[in-house]
Amino acid sequence: MTFAPIKLPYEENALEPVVSAKTISFHYGKHHKAYADNLNNLVKGTPYENASLEEIVKKSAGNDKEKGIFNNAAQVWNHDFYWQSMTPKGGEPTGKIADALKDSFGGVKEFKEAFAKAAVAQFGAGWAWLVKGKDGKLEITTTSNADTPIAHGKTALFTADVWEHAYYLDYQNRRPDHVKDWLDKLANWSFAEKNL
Repeated sequence: MTFAPIKLPYEENALEPVVSAKTISFHYGKHHKAYADNLNNLVKGTPYENASLEEIVKKSAGNDKEKGIFNNAAQVWNHDFYWQSMTPKGGEPTGKIADALKDSFGGVKEFKEAFAKAAVAQFGAGWAWLVKGKDGKLEITTTSNADTPIAHGKTALFTADVWEHAYYLDYQNRRPDHVKDWLDKLANWSFAEKNL
């Protein structure tokens, strides 16, 4: 099996001004592609060679001997998921996802405040996630580097990338502003609801 980044579900300039075409060209065209290229080289001749991306992530998680495979596979998976977590038609959640946010956090406003706080507080490189816990309630979690909720048996609903390369060209060191704009203007609630 050969791994490659998913096709973007929008044009490179579609998320402007929150995420510029220049950021996407580096982030998607260089960073994400490099993870896929590295993974293809790392799995050649291993038991992972014909496995799905999700299988590789789950089976290599926590194995120090397979850290390189895990990091690259998880970053391909995380990024594929991240591109789908955004839409140029972002706005406020409705329907089942809005009800689930209200049930789990008290409302959309409360969720956004808690998610932004977690995303901004994530030290260094990482991700902020909306996930469905084992009890069916929604939770906010963060992961460092390539770590991902699917390696821990959780169902991801959407994610915000808070590695600097995801926002630095557009926001410099203003991660809080980027996260707020991301939630208000780009969060793909229909994708989150589909994953619910």
